Amino acid sequence: MARALRFAALLVLGLAAPCLAQAQMAAMPGMAGAADTAQLTRIRAALDKYKDPFAALRDGYFSTLACIDFPRGGGEGTMAYRPGAMGVHFLNPAAIGPQLDTLRPQVLIYEPVRDTLRLVAAEWFMPTQVSTTRPRIFGRDMDGPMEGHAPIMPAELHHWDLHVWLWKDNPNGIFSPTNSAVHCPNARYTVREDAPHMVMP
Repeated sequence: MARALRFAALLVLGLAAPCLAQAQMAAMPGMAGAADTAQLTRIRAALDKYKDPFAALRDGYFSTLACIDFPRGGGEGTMAYRPGAMGVHFLNPAAIGPQLDTLRPQVLIYEPVRDTLRLVAAEWFMPTQVSTTRPRIFGRDMDGPMEGHAPIMPAELHHWDLHVWLWKDNPNGIFSPTNSAVHCPNARYTVREDAPHMVMP
């Protein structure tokens, strides 16, 4: 009997261990499973050419100039951002539409580092005028809906978005909108603002 009980206990532990591991991974912000990691690796390789900002310009991405920082994070009535920066957004208006393509983000994000711009993230972006239903990409719901990020876009530009930090580790999580490891310089074109307000789709 004791031997049978020991066997049953080992069996339960063996079945529970993978479930516990999965639960721990799910609880980690921005944690991607093995399949997601492989997909993100392929996407990063396909977009690596945009480490050169001039390559981004040639493909229709336009700099929005300002380095965007959210030092206070979000609060009541606003998006639940953690304190951190985004960086400089390069927007491709021609990529905006009802279909999302993992290999064609609407936005590329760069971090100013001395006299260079370093590619740190890509962002998938969809205005609520295009879709009032929450879009999905990478098997995830997009964040939002929210106001536009003034001053680089009108506050009236309500939208959904999803940031993916493909080129810089993010302590807040790979899919977090903000990255506490990204820094905007104390310069004229740095904008430190509050998180955007949530809106109805």
